[in-house]
Amino acid sequence: MAIEVGSVVEGIVTGITNFGAFVELPEKKVGLVHISEVADVYVKDVHDFLSENQKVKVKVLSIDDKGKIGLSIKALEEKKDAHDGQGRPHTHAHASGFHSSPRPAGRGPRDFRRSGGRFGGSPRTNASFEDKLSKFLKDSDERLTDLRRKTDSKRGGRGSRRD
Repeated sequence: MAIEVGSVVEGIVTGITNFGAFVELPEKKVGLVHISEVADVYVKDVHDFLSENQKVKVKVLSIDDKGKIGLSIKALEEKKDAHDGQGRPHTHAHASGFHSSPRPAGRGPRDFRRSGGRFGGSPRTNASFEDKLSKFLKDSDERLTDLRRKTDSKRGGRGSRRD
């Protein structure tokens, strides 16, 4: 059986590096599964997903002029994953025990606005414009005073104390 781009073959993991895993294919050929092609989730360490002498099915992505064979495990996972009725892929566990789920159910987008804010409370309060402006000016003046105090102490004063 000749190894061709797009074909799915079974091989044995012969070595694991920090950038991927080498897989021995039929006919004693060796290909590389790059770390980005190991799984459809972030892979920090290939050892979390593969081990040496493990049998794996891989898809041949490329064969270059020098005979280097590019392989993918991820391409097979995406292909065999069934989608649920809403167009989202089913989540599944990996060898490491990590799950690939987009977001916990029941949680919408996060709201990063602080209630109470630093400039006069939440935007829903009925404070007048003048009150908000007054609060802003007071806070701004306090911040500038603190900043001057900190920078002056680092410089050894304002420079006006020369004798």
